[in-house]
Amino acid sequence: MKGKIMTNIFKIFILIASLIFISNNSFAGRNDKAGTAAAAQLFIPAGARDIAMSGSTHAFTTGIEAIYWNPAGLSNSNSGASAIFSHMNYIADIGVDYFAASSSFEGFGSIGFSLKSLSIGDIPVTTEEQPDGTGSLISPTFVTLGVTYSKKLSDNTFVGVTTNLISETMDRVNATGVAFNAGIQYHNFAGFDGLSLGLVVKNIGASMQYDGSGLIRQGDVDNTERGPSFYKVIAAEAELPSTIEIGLGYKHKIDETDVLSFSGLFQNNNFASDEYKVGVEYGYNDLFYVRGGTSFSQDIENESFATSDKTNYIFGPTFGFGVNQDFGDMKLGIDYAYRTTQFFDGNNIFSITLGF
Repeated sequence: MKGKIMTNIFKIFILIASLIFISNNSFAGRNDKAGTAAAAQLFIPAGARDIAMSGSTHAFTTGIEAIYWNPAGLSNSNSGASAIFSHMNYIADIGVDYFAASSSFEGFGSIGFSLKSLSIGDIPVTTEEQPDGTGSLISPTFVTLGVTYSKKLSDNTFVGVTTNLISETMDRVNATGVAFNAGIQYHNFAGFDGLSLGLVVKNIGASMQYDGSGLIRQGDVDNTERGPSFYKVIAAEAELPSTIEIGLGYKHKIDETDVLSFSGLFQNNNFASDEYKVGVEYGYNDLFYVRGGTSFSQDIENESFATSDKTNYIFGPTFGFGVNQDFGDMKLGIDYAYRTTQFFDGNNIFSITLGF
């Protein structure tokens, strides 16, 4: 027993040391480009289980919940077909609804479809001449539609790719784009039972550009007798917020009913400071789970945002729990997560998962 405990401690040490080595030898983030990327909605997460662990689960997230985090995990599922619905109360009273469904095909792999939509509500229209409002309202629409393919290459290796169609509409202007995610998971990494590695490249694609009749303006041409003319403003293109995310996870089976999981992630951002995320989950008999985690950015003067007003990273610790119930031909999972934030109310996330 003593030898087994020492072996498990060594595995956890390898997990932590590997993350430190990976992060110290990766490209630094681009904090000087913060706020200039297109399609910021791609960064809004989905799924209460993984959010409760601060999104650190890329190494072992599985099934339908893996579509957003690491598409490789979609094919690592005990269900032939799955579905998930998730709702988040995001910052600034924005609602985020997420739905995904998947099915596995023997010898081919798994296919999944996902839809994420933002509910921003009505916004009063203002102009240069009427800064207090014209009396009209607009309802912005931000939608991401995804198609995922995942395949099990061996008992320990899974790969996946997601194609996301991005649509953003703000009154009479809109933009569309296509982004690609690709991921891999390797379990029992380096011969260590329970240790997993996950690697994901996200949001790779061409730049996006707004267009539409809302960019048409009326103006006068100087030094001519010509009356007012209409002209169109050409919006600048903006690149997608691509990331490289490397995660490690370790699952320790305490006994026949109790499992303890640790996860860590390094995220290299193209348009923001790099991020570090860690999480832990305790599971009892695959029926009840308790989760927690935290995330921080390397460029913050004080990692605890609650004690510093100079940080530019607004997300803090996360907490959550989940309950699973097997009804024979159907499995039901209900999960909840809470993510603390600075300046805004915390995020509440609810998810319902079905497996058949």
